[in-house]
Amino acid sequence: MKAFFQSMSTRVFLVLFAGVLLTVALTLGLSFGERQRMVSQFRDFHAVERVTQFVQTLETVPSHLRAPFLDAAAGLGMQAQLVDRAEPAIEQSRLARLLGERMAGDYQVASTATRPGDCEPPPGRLARRHPDRAGRCEALLITLEDGGRVRLAVLPPRPAPLAPRIDPVYALLFLAGLGVLAAFVARMTMRPLQHLARAATELGHNIEREPLPEKGALEIRQAAAAFNAMQAQVRKHIRQRAHILAAITHDLQTPLTRMRLRLEKIEDAQLKEKLAGDVAAMQGMVREGLELVRSMESTEAVQKMDLDSLIDSVCDDASDAGQEVSKDGATAASVMARPLALRRCLGNLIDNAAKYGRRASVRVAREGGKAVIRIRDEGPGIPEQEIEQVFEPFYRVESSRSRHTGGTGLGLTIARNIAVQHGGAIQLRNHPEGGLEATLILPIA
Repeated sequence: MKAFFQSMSTRVFLVLFAGVLLTVALTLGLSFGERQRMVSQFRDFHAVERVTQFVQTLETVPSHLRAPFLDAAAGLGMQAQLVDRAEPAIEQSRLARLLGERMAGDYQVASTATRPGDCEPPPGRLARRHPDRAGRCEALLITLEDGGRVRLAVLPPRPAPLAPRIDPVYALLFLAGLGVLAAFVARMTMRPLQHLARAATELGHNIEREPLPEKGALEIRQAAAAFNAMQAQVRKHIRQRAHILAAITHDLQTPLTRMRLRLEKIEDAQLKEKLAGDVAAMQGMVREGLELVRSMESTEAVQKMDLDSLIDSVCDDASDAGQEVSKDGATAASVMARPLALRRCLGNLIDNAAKYGRRASVRVAREGGKAVIRIRDEGPGIPEQEIEQVFEPFYRVESSRSRHTGGTGLGLTIARNIAVQHGGAIQLRNHPEGGLEATLILPIA
């Protein structure tokens, strides 16, 4: 779960999803607030106009018809009656204030106390449509232009709803659509970065990989071009170093051969033996140098091959050469590999174990989609602080890999180069029961 939230795609998705959702919520809030204001203004205007038209019409009705006209006000959601005596006024309500502003002239509008019968629910359809307004009314005292007083019990305008009604189905559809859009944008944005990361990983395994296609947005094309230029420069530097090393090791072959021929003319047997040993050691270093160059260039073609057969062949070759080697287990798998290079890698590991640890025990297994080859010897092991250093070129542990054993310090370097080129790795550790254990891990095809 932690890795999921650390993913850049997930972060882009969450930021985009939350940003759009927050923007939509803010927009809905502002629009609903404006809607509430407009609805409230419309309802106030409607209520004020209804009362104003009633009062102005009452002014035109003859005196003997006013009583039936006042009774008809119940159909408009009002109770109206003429009053002779003055009633005490109370604090002016909002509806009374709006009526006073609307009804100019000699009209006077005041709020008065309600009576028990004023707040009866409106009859008929209005009561069924607005049951929540039952018992909510205001009593107004309006002085007409002719001096008469009318007492009105009216329902105030209904307040605007406090919250919008959102259909849950529409809300779910909106969230689903927003999620799909955010996922699409996150994937589209992160895909070039994923391609670049994959190419960088492959570059560590194969410097000769195909360049990245320079297509897409401007920034993506610039990044691809920079990556391809970096790959070309790294390839150039590696080739230059390999060519220099190859030239030196190749040119050393001729003088070493001449030195070996001239050694035959030396009559001092002891001196002759020492010099012959030095020349043999130098020739071994030259050979290992050439192998190191080949391991860095990796020009051999890759093909699918049976790993168990290759391990059996390498172990048999080592046994034929007089080394004590035993093998146990199998992977029953194939790998995409350069046959000669991988044979060289396995040969170096087995040769090291047999040469410096008396015997090599090879155990082969298949673990989680990987082929794991463990090669253990019975030697003294390596100091913990030097385990990584032995992979450096020409580095030797003096207590076991001295000049007299024939070690050049390049065997493990070559083996690790080949393993990395195959997408694998080599690990060393001192076995708890004694000896050094080298573990070669290779991806299964």
